[in-house]
Amino acid sequence: MTPSTYTVTGHWIGGEIVAGSAGTLPVVNPATGDIVAETPAGTAVDVDRAVAAARAAFPAWAATTPQHRADVLRRLGAGLAARQEEIAGAITAEMGSPIGMSRTAQVGFPAAVIESVAGLADDFGWTEEVGNSLIVREPIGVVGAITPWNFPLQQIVSKLAPALLAGNTMVFKPSENAPLTARILAEVAAEAGVPAGVFNVVYGTGAVVGEAISAHPDIDMISFTGSTRAGQRIGAVAAATVKRVALELGGKGANIILDDADLPKAVTTGVLMSFANGGQVCGAWPRMLVPASRQDEVVALAVEAAKQFAVGDPTDEATRIGPMASEAHRQKVVGYIERGIADGARLVLGGPDRPEGLAKGAYVQPTIFADVDPTSAIAQEEIFGPVLTIIPYADEEEAVAIANGTLYGLTSGVFGEPEHALAVARRLRVGQVDVNAGHWNPLAPFGGYKRSGNGREFGRFGLEEFLEIKSIQR
Repeated sequence: MTPSTYTVTGHWIGGEIVAGSAGTLPVVNPATGDIVAETPAGTAVDVDRAVAAARAAFPAWAATTPQHRADVLRRLGAGLAARQEEIAGAITAEMGSPIGMSRTAQVGFPAAVIESVAGLADDFGWTEEVGNSLIVREPIGVVGAITPWNFPLQQIVSKLAPALLAGNTMVFKPSENAPLTARILAEVAAEAGVPAGVFNVVYGTGAVVGEAISAHPDIDMISFTGSTRAGQRIGAVAAATVKRVALELGGKGANIILDDADLPKAVTTGVLMSFANGGQVCGAWPRMLVPASRQDEVVALAVEAAKQFAVGDPTDEATRIGPMASEAHRQKVVGYIERGIADGARLVLGGPDRPEGLAKGAYVQPTIFADVDPTSAIAQEEIFGPVLTIIPYADEEEAVAIANGTLYGLTSGVFGEPEHALAVARRLRVGQVDVNAGHWNPLAPFGGYKRSGNGREFGRFGLEEFLEIKSIQR
C-alpha cells in the first residue's frame, strides 16, 4: 500500500511545480476524517499563468503528427500502469473507493481509454475531399478541463487523451475533494514526452478556479464532467466568450426488466449498477422498473444480491462499498433516504442509520426501496449513493414512460428477449443503453440527452469534440 499522507506543494504549470498565490485546501480521507494532504487554493492569477503556458506550447504541439501524439499517449498509458498501486492507494485515500475497485476500474478503465484513443490516429479522417473542397480537422486550441471526484483519473483521461491526440493543450482543474492523482498524472505525462505547457494543473475550488477557467478569453473550449447545476453555471459563464462547451452531467438511469427477462441476471446486474463505487456513478441505474406482478420476487432477489456488497474500510480487500466521498455527501444521501421513508416508499433494506460497527467515517448503508412512486424525489433526483428504488409498472408503455420521465437522459439498461429488449432500448431518450448487460465499449460514444449534458466522450466521437473543421475550396 502507499503512504497514508501525500505531498502536493504547488500547481503544475509549464512542466514545473509552481507555488500557489493563496492559501491551501485540505484533502480529507472520508473513511477516517483525517487530513491526508493539502493542495494550493488556486486563484485567477494561477489560471492566467497556466493558460499562458498552454497558449505558448500550442503551436509546436499542434504541428506534431497524430502518430507522434499517439506514441506519447501509449507511453503515458504504460507509465500509469507502472504506478497502478500508488494511484489506487491515492484514490482510495482521497475519495474512499474500495481498493479492489481502485485497482481495476479506477486505474484499469483509463488505461483502456488511452489505448483506444491512440489507436484512432492512423484511421481517423483528419482530412477528406468533398467536391472541390478540402475538409481539414484541426485542434481547437487551449482546452479547459474540470472534473469531479468520483472517478478522479478516469474523468480526466477521458478528456486528456482525445484532446492531446487532436493536438490541443490543456489547463486542468481536478476536484478539490480528490486532487491527488492529478500530480501523478502530470509527472507521468512529462515522463512520457508531453512537452512542458501542454498539460497544466491548477488546484482550487469551482467557485474560484472553475469560474476563471470558464470565463478565460484565451481558453477555446471547456470540457466538464459533474453536476447538472455546475454545468449550467459553466455554460452561462463560458457563453460570454463564445467558447465551445462539452458537458457530461447528471443521470438517473433506469433498469427496465421486461416480462421475458432472465430475472436473476437482470436483478443481480441492476444491483451492481446501483451500488458500484458506492452508487457514486453518473451512469448508475438507481431505478429498477419491474412488472408489478413480479415485484415481490424482484425484491427478494435484490435484497439477496445486496448482501454481497460488504460495507467497510476501503483499504480492506473484502470491502465492496466504502464511505461516501465526504461527510457532506453522506449527509445528502441520508437526507434522501429519510425523504423516501417520509414520502411513503417501502424500505426493504438499509435505512438512514450508520452501518453497524462504523460509527466513524462517511458511511451509508446500502438501501433498497420498493413500491416507489415514479414522481417522488428519490425516483426523480440524482442521489449519487447506494440507494436503489424499485418501481412497479403495469405494462411496457408505462415502463418506457417512467424511464423517460425524468430531466436526465444519460444511461439505462433493458433486460428481456434480445429483439424485444432492443426494441425497447430504441425508445429510450438516453445516450447509452445496455441490453442484457452488454459489455462496455471504449470506442462507443458516451454522453447524455436532456439535462445530462451535450457532446460525447470516447472513440472517434470523443475525438471530434476537440477538433475544429476548416473548409478549403480549390
